[in-house]
Amino acid sequence: MSEFNFFSLNLISHLTSGFKTTMNSTNFYSSKKIKILLLLILSAIIVSFNGCLNYYQEVTLYPDGSGKMQIDYWMKFINEESEKVVENLGIFNPDSIKSGFQSAYSTVDNVNVYEDSTDSTTHAVIEISFTHIDSLNKTKVFAEYNFSFQQKSKDQIIFSQFIPPIATGFGIDASSFNVTYRYKISGDILSHNAQEISGKTLTWRYKLSEIGGGKMITVTFQPYKLKETPMWIYFLSGAVLLLVLFFLLKKRKS
Repeated sequence: MSEFNFFSLNLISHLTSGFKTTMNSTNFYSSKKIKILLLLILSAIIVSFNGCLNYYQEVTLYPDGSGKMQIDYWMKFINEESEKVVENLGIFNPDSIKSGFQSAYSTVDNVNVYEDSTDSTTHAVIEISFTHIDSLNKTKVFAEYNFSFQQKSKDQIIFSQFIPPIATGFGIDASSFNVTYRYKISGDILSHNAQEISGKTLTWRYKLSEIGGGKMITVTFQPYKLKETPMWIYFLSGAVLLLVLFFLLKKRKS
């Protein structure tokens, strides 16, 4: 697992939806006051951390647009009071997390929240499977990420994902934080704008100060005919066929 990212207001907005529902039901707060409250909540979260906000996202993307995603985000708290602030917001609550990432076309397969005693950090690891990556746009957390999976031609797919602006301020040094996205592509990569490539794996890394008004990550690839078609499958199939022919011929001779 690698590097960092700061949780977008989308997730915080979702996890604090209980506050907004109460406000709307009483008609006491205007939408402007709700936004101010969310910013105050965000401020409280930020000052609760010891400069350590981390996010890692890894996606295995198949030729038909389906795939798997694993997210790991972790935070380090200054003291017990700061930990209580975040616990009350539900950012590390499995039910709130599942609700934020679930949709009719994507499934949260597992949520694991744990404390790492080696560095005193609290982690949330989320495993998601989806029938088509575009469907992630229907989740509450990814509503502004604009996942796109389009067929350019018969043999080419263009995939893109928007990284929305991430709120900074409140004394945060945006240059000291990074956001990391890693995609494993089931096909031959033709073009991309990733910073790193290793085999069929592309990695994008940005500092928060570089994201500005948002970044678009994109890749064009020629998909395999199946979700995954390693060469050893062809060799194994050929070997089995030859073995069957050998025994058939041997049986005829005998």
